[in-house]
Amino acid sequence: MENGFWKSKMHFDVAIIGYGPVGAMTALSLSHAGLRVLILERLTEASDLPRAVGLDGESLRAFARLGFGDEIASLCQPPRDTNEIQFTNSQRVKIFGQDMSGIGSNGWRDLAFFDQPDLELELRRIIEKDERIEVRLGTRVVAIDQDDDTVTISTTDAQATAPDSAQTQYQATYAIGCDGASSFVREAIGVGWESLGYDQDWLVLDVIQGPDADLPISTMQVCDPARLTSYIAVKDPNRRWEFQLLDGETREEMLAQEKIDELLEPWIAREDYAIRRKAVYQFHAATADAWRKGRVFLAGDAAHQTPPFLGQGLNAGFRDAVNLGWKIPLVLAGDCDARLLDTYADERDGHARLLVERAVSVGKLMETLAAREAGLPDPHPPESIDLDINGPIVPPMDSGILALGQTAAEHHVGRLLRQPTVRSAEGSEAQLDKFLGQGLSLVGRKASDLAMSPEAKALFDRLGGHAVALEDFELVQGSWDSLLDAHPAALIRADRYVFGVVDDTWSLDRLVLELGAMLHIRN
Repeated sequence: MENGFWKSKMHFDVAIIGYGPVGAMTALSLSHAGLRVLILERLTEASDLPRAVGLDGESLRAFARLGFGDEIASLCQPPRDTNEIQFTNSQRVKIFGQDMSGIGSNGWRDLAFFDQPDLELELRRIIEKDERIEVRLGTRVVAIDQDDDTVTISTTDAQATAPDSAQTQYQATYAIGCDGASSFVREAIGVGWESLGYDQDWLVLDVIQGPDADLPISTMQVCDPARLTSYIAVKDPNRRWEFQLLDGETREEMLAQEKIDELLEPWIAREDYAIRRKAVYQFHAATADAWRKGRVFLAGDAAHQTPPFLGQGLNAGFRDAVNLGWKIPLVLAGDCDARLLDTYADERDGHARLLVERAVSVGKLMETLAAREAGLPDPHPPESIDLDINGPIVPPMDSGILALGQTAAEHHVGRLLRQPTVRSAEGSEAQLDKFLGQGLSLVGRKASDLAMSPEAKALFDRLGGHAVALEDFELVQGSWDSLLDAHPAALIRADRYVFGVVDDTWSLDRLVLELGAMLHIRN
């Protein structure tokens, strides 16, 4: 963005390295909280390749809280008659499946397909209008240094080839590496990479289907003993296949047109599609062995990689962005001690690992179903496949800033608050998040359920909390969260995860004061 807004200023609240969707979402989350943000990106243009393809309801809900939910949702495939994820046999006959068509608990579709170039361009259009965000394209980061107060980032022109090319330095209070799986930031701060035990090569084909194509509109995990295959009915007119490489097959062989024709022949006639992208990737399960070094954080693929079977790679990165987006502003505002930022790794590493393990479980399940069709023994013990086919794709959080003493008994703590559409007493109709404000919130059945002691009320107000009594609203679409069937009130984090519920041992005062202690509130 060349608007001259900070041409004389080289110090920012947060510098973000990498301008993909996760970097853009992180910048918007921080800017929304009033911070000055710098984005540094090596490339000069947005990606034109269809990498990520699916947004879940949590991601769309997060964009809506920033004010861009409708814009991002408009980029997605309009609802189809079905949006089922099926596991099939070699003949593509359904074994079992899960329908993802309807509005989910977040108030948005649980799975909406999009085209990544569209998303990147829209995010850049939004960012161009944001005067708190400065963007430097064509800028290569060559060094990252930090002291107790500042991160210094040294850059060169990305086109420069001479080793002594002129450098420009930027300073920020914090920096975030959103620069992908081969992250320079991760290497520069000395963070290792931990494999979680799934490394397989797959051919990924993205095509544009012609008007005479007759392809399924359900996503299929084809458990074929001859070759595991994934088919994804992404945003029209695009479709994607992922074919597992067999022993002895090479990258060059798989990318040859004759091989592609052979693989697609059972699905679509050659004259009915045009290849948009073909690539052989190693589906990899891994996480960084640290998510933070001093004032530098990792997010997105720089911090975790997952096989694509759950469609959660990008969505997990957006959770990283949201997590940092509400914590860093509290620290920079002076409300919370910097120890709050230690909870980023505590929460995101464990949650990302659970998702990676579930994605690996899908791969193991496909291998098991294929082996059974072939009359072979199961290749994996049942206990190694940790997957509830009919349950939610994304598990609840089980660590970090939560009233963890309630987790086992309540099954509410650490999961997202259900979001219906409601109508206020004044007649305003919107999703519930709009009435909860931007930060901490209390949700109760009645106004009397939200009463606090002066000490707790002062802390709640200091954190910008907002209390809502559901008796003041009428349901328009969806349903109230089931936690309110058993509990009069709940304390909700800024990212809409349930911190804790009021019960016989946890009063509202205790919840608020416990949260304050976990946030390391400054006196």
